[in-house]
Amino acid sequence: MFGYQKQTFLKLPTPVSFLPNLSERLDIQLYMKRDDLTEFGGGGNKLRKLEYLLHDAREKGATMLITVGGAQTNHGRLTAAVAARNQMKCAIICMDDYPGELSANLLLDRIFGARVILHKPDGTPLADVVKDTIKAYESRGERCYFIPMGGSNEIGALGYYECARELKNDFKSGHVIVPLGSMGTYMGLFCGLHGSGLKLTGIQIMPYEENIFSYARNYFQEINDAWKLGITAAETDFDIETDYLYGGYNLPSEEVRNAIYDMARSEAIVLDPCYTGKAYAALLDMIKQEKIRKGETIIFIHTGGFPGVYTPAHRKAFEAELMDGITIL
Repeated sequence: MFGYQKQTFLKLPTPVSFLPNLSERLDIQLYMKRDDLTEFGGGGNKLRKLEYLLHDAREKGATMLITVGGAQTNHGRLTAAVAARNQMKCAIICMDDYPGELSANLLLDRIFGARVILHKPDGTPLADVVKDTIKAYESRGERCYFIPMGGSNEIGALGYYECARELKNDFKSGHVIVPLGSMGTYMGLFCGLHGSGLKLTGIQIMPYEENIFSYARNYFQEINDAWKLGITAAETDFDIETDYLYGGYNLPSEEVRNAIYDMARSEAIVLDPCYTGKAYAALLDMIKQEKIRKGETIIFIHTGGFPGVYTPAHRKAFEAELMDGITIL
């Protein structure tokens, strides 16, 4: 695609599920694109990106994948899984404090054999830590391939250009809702859905240091140039909801937990508290605010991330609310 190749290891397309109970109650036609059901490592959206990134790494002779993220990064977990499956080494650099226990994604990283470097956020530039880590491993004979946060560059975004083609095969019109973190998933979809009958809205789930619309415009231009798409986009073309941070990145939120309960108790689908739970909470509010019309066809992208419910801060908040349903005899 656009001169790029991938190492195929996923069974695509992912399924689309109609959610009948929520559709009836919310008075919309609600579908879910199940990218949480991709194989390996617990599944999730980053695997689509990693098909393309892995091919590039292998072409460059890499023996080790290096990536970055928070202590509970979903992308790090899936990079570790892909490295294990391909018998490569992996290191995940986290500019984050140790969360107090080895659990959730952090535990899975180690189960997959990845090394995790937790660097206390003390002002040290991430680029310096990455450079030093790569230098250390290459001095031991490894050939390192660096993958940016979330796999979000012009190569990783190809995975969601491909997903957009799947969506266009299933829907001629509708409104696609997706969590927006490092933006690779959103931007791949944006480029792939351009000119179609499908509207795309990204739900911002973490703060940006710069204006998010300016960032989107610059990222789009990088992709447009690399892929030679020959299309144009202004900042106003990016439909991004910025009002649903719920306190910040990956912080416990009662509204988000209530949205997770709603999805689980209505459709038996588990969302996560960092990405998809926040995006679904936003969707519910958008219906209240009439940003989403009654009867509208909504396609919600489930990007995975289920281990997030087991992170210490989130798990304790869930426990406090749910223990009243536990009977100990």
